[in-house]
Amino acid sequence: MESVVAEAVGRALRLPEPPRLTVAGRTDAGVHARGQVAHLDTAGAAWDAAPAGVVRRLARALPDDVRVRSVTVAPHGFDARFSALWRRYSYRVCDDPGRADPLRRHDTLWYFRELDLAEMNSAAAAFVGEHDFAAFCRRREGATTVRSLRRLEWRREGDGVAVASVVADAFCHNMVRALVGALLPVGDGGRPRSWPAEVLAAAARDPAVRVVPPHGLCLEEVRYPEPERLAGRAAETRRTRSP
Repeated sequence: MESVVAEAVGRALRLPEPPRLTVAGRTDAGVHARGQVAHLDTAGAAWDAAPAGVVRRLARALPDDVRVRSVTVAPHGFDARFSALWRRYSYRVCDDPGRADPLRRHDTLWYFRELDLAEMNSAAAAFVGEHDFAAFCRRREGATTVRSLRRLEWRREGDGVAVASVVADAFCHNMVRALVGALLPVGDGGRPRSWPAEVLAAAARDPAVRVVPPHGLCLEEVRYPEPERLAGRAAETRRTRSP
């Protein structure tokens, strides 16, 4: 999808070739993104139209399942990836067969065992803070699995769907889907509330942790600091963390 957006941006700005995009968060195939942010570097001469005009050009160039909501000149020091303070994801689960809405089948996991959200929230408390999430991440050579999780909370929406809200400074590959996969069996009574914390402490992938399907996950929001702090935040984020 990144290449599709880059090609559309290249056409909208009349660039000689598609630009290189830097995005706030790379998502697994099949994951939705309502709040994705991206930046690109280009010569000032390419910016020859009002932002609204560029958005209209992009709307004509992009497929129906992708939309650019706004464009602007970024402040000095801005980096879509490294300047971010945190990202917020949501994961939707319908645990009531009578409420499963076919129109939401592409963004909601159907899980037909009743979930106890109080138990799941109790278990999720062990994840909050800075930890090595190696048990819930697909390792990459030379990359750290230490992350600072700010919030992981479950609530029910008006239609009864259970929604997890997950906020962290950054996420590693499969992390949110694995965390959700560790909490669902707590909610349906298959595992004790202490089990996710035990998996976290083991710092090794556990085959009992199911990585839930990607379609229930959505990148909802990315938050950045004030303009004068953007460059400093990017430098801070680039440091390598260790447990």
